[in-house]
Amino acid sequence: MNSNFSQFSRRLQRGFTLIELMVVLLIIGVLAALIVPNVLERADDARVTAAKTDVTNLMQALKLYRLDNQRYPTAEQGLQALLVKPTVAPVPGNWKTYLDQLPKDPWGQAYVYLNPGIKGEVDVMSYGADGQAGGEGKNADIGSWQP
Repeated sequence: MNSNFSQFSRRLQRGFTLIELMVVLLIIGVLAALIVPNVLERADDARVTAAKTDVTNLMQALKLYRLDNQRYPTAEQGLQALLVKPTVAPVPGNWKTYLDQLPKDPWGQAYVYLNPGIKGEVDVMSYGADGQAGGEGKNADIGSWQP
C-alpha cells in the first residue's frame, strides 16, 4: 500500500510536460479563433442597433418640436434646438426642452441633422463606423429613413 502512495506522490510532483502544455495551448488557440470573430460581429450589430434607437429618439423629439412650433429647427439651429431655445430666427414661440442631452453615435461622432432632408422633410443620421458618408456593413450610414 505504501508503494502505491509513493508512486502517486511522485506523479504529482512531476508536473506537466512541455507537450501537454502545448496541446492545452493549441486547444485554447483553436477555441479563441472560433469564438472571437463571432463576438466582434455582435459588437458591431449592437452599435448599429444603438444608433438606430438614437436616431428614432431624435426624430421623435424633432416631431414634438414641430408640433409645438409649427416647424422643424433650421439647419443652422440644428439638433441643439432640442436642448436650448434658439436665438437665431425663426425663434420658436412655444419652445420647451425636448432632450436632456444630445447623444453621440456609438462611434463617438455627433449625429448629422439635415433640413431640408435628402430622404425626408428632415433627416437625422450617423455616418457609421468610418465617419464618412456612404459605406457598407459597419461603415454604412444609419438614417431616419431606414426602418
